[in-house]
Amino acid sequence: MYVPAHFSQTDQDALKEFIKTYPFGLLVTHGKSGLDANHIPFELLEGGTQGVLSAHVARANPVWQDVQDGDEVLVVFKAADAYISPTWYPSKQDHHKQVPTWNYMVVHARGRITIRDDERYVRGVVARLTRRHEAAMPQPWKMSDAPADYIDSLLKAVVGIEIEITSLVGKTKLSQNKEVRDVRSVGEQLKARGAHILADATLRAADEKEQAQ
Repeated sequence: MYVPAHFSQTDQDALKEFIKTYPFGLLVTHGKSGLDANHIPFELLEGGTQGVLSAHVARANPVWQDVQDGDEVLVVFKAADAYISPTWYPSKQDHHKQVPTWNYMVVHARGRITIRDDERYVRGVVARLTRRHEAAMPQPWKMSDAPADYIDSLLKAVVGIEIEITSLVGKTKLSQNKEVRDVRSVGEQLKARGAHILADATLRAADEKEQAQ
């Protein structure tokens, strides 16, 4: 991923928090059948030098047989993205030297994959994902709410995957290369259009840029 210095996010703790907040990742593999991409919810756990990603895929999904343990893979996590119009920059009225762009927030996690085709591992992955994402529900669903034999049969239909992270790279493209007034205007325009995640991040970037001047 091309990351100009003004868009680079290097704080490893912040990158890990990003993954925890936006855990639905795009797993990119290059196995025996060539390139493949699968959209999967992940959980970031402690382990290795930079953390471990755990997830599961359907047994019918060929990805777990297409790769080998130790293969390098890439997982892309995205928070938000939006088109940015040059008309949103106040400086356009001064010199008209602005063009459209696209802003976004992403983290790329590279790592080595291991296939975990065992029921105990898969049960743990499903249980942790369920607890985490059901926690905010008025009446959280638990695996024990369903018949045990039904859950057992479903667990047999999935396979676990584990990725030991070897590098994390973050990019937050929020118009930081523009003047403070332009960055702030972009944030306000995004907020007016309901793009609150990107808007809030952009307005924080404007504040940081202003404080640094």
